[in-house]
Amino acid sequence: MKPTPLFPLFLKLDAKPCLVVGAGPLADSKMDSLLISGARVTVVAPEATARIRSLAAKNKITWHPRRFRAGDVKGALLAVAATNLPVVNHAVHAACARRGVLCNVVDDPEYCDFYYPAVVRRGPLQIAISTGGASPMLARRLREQLEQDFPADYAPWLAALDKERKRIHRSALSPADKRTVLDRISSAEAYQTFARSTEIPGTPQSRRAKRS
Repeated sequence: MKPTPLFPLFLKLDAKPCLVVGAGPLADSKMDSLLISGARVTVVAPEATARIRSLAAKNKITWHPRRFRAGDVKGALLAVAATNLPVVNHAVHAACARRGVLCNVVDDPEYCDFYYPAVVRRGPLQIAISTGGASPMLARRLREQLEQDFPADYAPWLAALDKERKRIHRSALSPADKRTVLDRISSAEAYQTFARSTEIPGTPQSRRAKRS
């Protein structure tokens, strides 16, 4: 059967409860994007990496140093199972299924309600790439390509665009004129003008300036 297409979605996780089962290097890496998004992360695992222990000591996360219990998923918006024991990971998925909690079992696509995409972040701009679990390596290659296509100066450009957009919306221009101006300031030509006038460390413009 043809697989059902995935539904692309960006979630607001600020202060939302999320569960991570496992506290080794794999779980550690998967936890980062949750923390960046402001999620309230609870980790369940008998042992933990030094970083996870440190985050727990600083009250950045909650760590329960014990084995997983089915009731741990209660109240979570989503859960990530990242232990090295398939039987535990599958138990997490089963508990989530019973309570309607979205679950990702790392490196086990058959037990995933959602996938971690490869992400390019440039300030508020996020470009997410997913192959539906078919080829994470391809997703990574595409991310690396997009990182070249969208250099670091997109972040300050977007910040400038945001300020200009708000100013235009407050102006007395007609709706049609506002759309025209907004289209112009977000064009490729407008970006090139901004990039030529801005020096951001690590960008092609910055590297050229150092050589000149």
